[in-house]
Amino acid sequence: MRIRIVDAFTDRAFAGNPAGVLLLDSFPDDDRLQKIALEVNHAETAFAHRLPGGGEADWALRWFTPAAEVAMCGHATLATAHVLHTTGAHEGAVRFATRSGVLVATPREDGSITLDFPTAPLTAVEAPAGVAEALGAEPRSTFDTGPNVGDLLVELADEKTVRALSPDLRALGAYSQRGIIATARAADSAQGYDFVSRCFFPNVGIDEDPVTGSAHTALAPFWSQRLGGTILTGLQASPRSGRVRTELRGDRTLLSGHAVTVIDGELLA
Repeated sequence: MRIRIVDAFTDRAFAGNPAGVLLLDSFPDDDRLQKIALEVNHAETAFAHRLPGGGEADWALRWFTPAAEVAMCGHATLATAHVLHTTGAHEGAVRFATRSGVLVATPREDGSITLDFPTAPLTAVEAPAGVAEALGAEPRSTFDTGPNVGDLLVELADEKTVRALSPDLRALGAYSQRGIIATARAADSAQGYDFVSRCFFPNVGIDEDPVTGSAHTALAPFWSQRLGGTILTGLQASPRSGRVRTELRGDRTLLSGHAVTVIDGELLA
């Protein structure tokens, strides 16, 4: 069984967010999928198989962290589309049937890929008691991001505060379904990004996710409202780092980035 490791939302190896990608004839049982994802031990492993022609989607796609299946994953979708295009398994836009509906990935002339995802519905909420202590910073505002994303979005004072976070990961797990998105406005937009973020997902076995496409379906409407533009660039300031170009289109958000295959091998078990 062929397995590839792809760094997503980056144009160079060993940056961005790595994902495992396996193209299959069909999905095996869930236990096997989960064991493979645990063995790969990246934030997500994507499993895809081709669907019969004439339907609303071209490929079925599922995503697993080392601990659980998730409802939405941007970087592993980008990684899967990259593998399909670079191997010739699919040409042009590809439609994925997923737990979050049909998601479309479109290759661009500059080598990037644009994902068409549902925009996360944001609901302002009171900061939960104890979240400031768990995160290590005082929230300016907090938002629920809805069932598909499943995070608590926390706005912090500035970029420096986001970059300096060293949260209590065990404590953070109590505040949302998946985890916490911490964000702030960029200190200097001349650096090529408009806002920064970091994402901590202890409830699905990910202490800090390097670059999170799904989180940007919430970050895009949040920052578009505050910065007054529908096209923005987010920098996820994890140690690996990566950039996501976002375009807000009402109930859909376009996420664009590059990807690089770094490992191409064989799963023997």
